[in-house]
Formats: sequence, C-alpha cells, structure tokens
Amino acid sequence: MIYKRIYFVGSVLNLFFSKELLTPNSPKAVEGVGRYKLPMEKKNKLVLKVKRLLKRLGCPRWLHHFGPKKYEFYEHFSALIIRFYCRLSYRRIKQLLDLLGIRCPSKSAIHYTSKKINSAFWSRILKITCGNSYLVAIDSTGFSRSNPSYHYLKRIDGGLPKIPIKVSLAYDTRKKKFAAAQIRVLPAHDLKDVKSLIQNSNPKVIVADKAYDANWVHEYCIERGIKAHIPIRNKGKPKHSRWTARRLATSTFRMRTYHRRELGESGNSSVKRKFGVSVSSKKIRTIRTEIYGRLACHNLFYWIFRDSGQSPVLHKIYNLCDLFLNYEYNSRSILITVS
Repeated sequence: MIYKRIYFVGSVLNLFFSKELLTPNSPKAVEGVGRYKLPMEKKNKLVLKVKRLLKRLGCPRWLHHFGPKKYEFYEHFSALIIRFYCRLSYRRIKQLLDLLGIRCPSKSAIHYTSKKINSAFWSRILKITCGNSYLVAIDSTGFSRSNPSYHYLKRIDGGLPKIPIKVSLAYDTRKKKFAAAQIRVLPAHDLKDVKSLIQNSNPKVIVADKAYDANWVHEYCIERGIKAHIPIRNKGKPKHSRWTARRLATSTFRMRTYHRRELGESGNSSVKRKFGVSVSSKKIRTIRTEIYGRLACHNLFYWIFRDSGQSPVLHKIYNLCDLFLNYEYNSRSILITVS
C-alpha cells in the first residue's frame, strides 16, 4: 500500500499531523483539503457545480478591477451558498470553512460580495438552475425581519411580528423548482410583479389564484401565447355585454390544471421549513441576496432533499423495504422459537 503525505490546511488536525503551521492563506494551501490534490471524481462537487454555473453566466474571475486578486468570485459565491444552506452567519461560515481547510475570504469580504450582487444576477441563476418551464404556478409569500419567540409574545400580550418582506414566486410544477422571483421590502399588490415573473420564466401555461384576475394580465398572456388558468372573481352582473379577455378565459378554464397551483404553495412551504421563515439581514440588497440564495439552494440541492425521503415515490419504496425487513425479522424469530 502506498501512503501519501497530506497537509491538513487550516484545521485542528494540522496541529498534530503537519510539521509547520499552515493556514488557508499560505502558499502551500490549495483548493480542497490539503496539499495533495484529489482526483477529479473526488473533488468537491459544490465547487465544480458553482464553477460551471458561473461559467454559463459569463461571470468574471473577480468582481473588482483594481482590487487585490486574492480570492476568485467562485470562492465568494461558494461561501455564500454554504452560508444559506447551513443557515449560519458570516463569521461562523468563515470559521467552519477554515476548520475544514477550504479557502474562504474574510467575513467582511463575503458581506461586501452579498451587497454587490444584484437581483438581475440572481434571476439568471434561477433561470439556469430551473431550465425551460412549461407550467408555472404564480404565488406570493412573506418573510419576517425578526424571529421572536411566540411563547413569550403570548405571555407579555405582545402583538405578532409584521411581515414586511414580500416575495412573488414563479414555481415550475413539473421540475419542483423556482423559475423566477421578485422581492419587495414594502407591502405591494400581487399584480405589480406578475409581468416580470412571466417574462423571466417564459412558460406555456400559468396558474394563479383570484388575486391575479385582471383583464390586462389575460391580454398580456394572449399576446405571448400563454394559456392562463385563473378563476374569475364574482364582481356581480357585468355592465356591458362585450366579452373581455378575462371573460373569454373562462371558456378554456380547466379546474384540474388550476389545482397544480397547490404545488407552488408546497414549494413556498418547503423553502421556509428548510431555510427558515425570517431573515437576518438588515439592508435591502442583503435581504434580496439572502432570499434569492435560499431559492438557488433549493434548485441546486433539490435531488438531495428528494432522495432523503421527501418524494412520495421514494417514500413508498422505503415503506416497502421496512415491511420486507420486518417480515424477514419476524419469520426468523418464528423459526428460532419453533426449533
């Protein structure tokens, strides 16, 4: 057996296994865990996925032109994705990556990067990670800026926290991914973001609730060749006998297709259950970055959550395996007692 010497860079094991104290910023520190470069199939899949994603977007190696070229953009973006996925602060994600021996910028540099990235960049991220969409469910949800204890709020007779952050989402019901999103810090009506959601997702069919029942929405969908399944609101007897776009849409409305909207609500619920219902950021740009990052993590790591038992098909398979193992265990116990 051939043994290869590995330096554990920036980790606690470095104190015991290396002759010299190495840090992630030292010249001998390379991408990965140590000086020994891992083969292609054993490299960090997250780093490779981020590199391919940024290459498809045509992003530069560095976000600055005259600043120091110490850390590339993919290292900043990987640290942000890990932060959103693990629900950690900037300081803790820096400490975690240093313990694992992964090159990581300082906490202030990661924070500056989160302020630099705009919403257009994140919209392209969602578009690439989701792909082309056929049927999209449009819905909106809210996030809180604080995360108080509801137990103590009830004890002190305090009011419930307000939800000033509003997120309008376009959810692909076939791929179970988010195709587009619009984030507002102040309260606004749902119709203000529907046009941008349709433009960014570019679907063939959309489903939405009665809040999106407007004549100009149906006219916009007809111009783009999109079938809209939106239930009409009961506004009483019409004053005119003419058939508007929203009244014409009732002839092609299909209730079975409309019920695909429930998958969009489950997508909103899954993001909140995995990544939290509140945000820790205070500024508008960092709040948008945090919410967009959570949606990107949902698109990137969707198969991980599906393989962990979230899918109904795999859940049935797991139940069949449990039944088979229980049956085999019971049959063996019966044979032992009989013998």
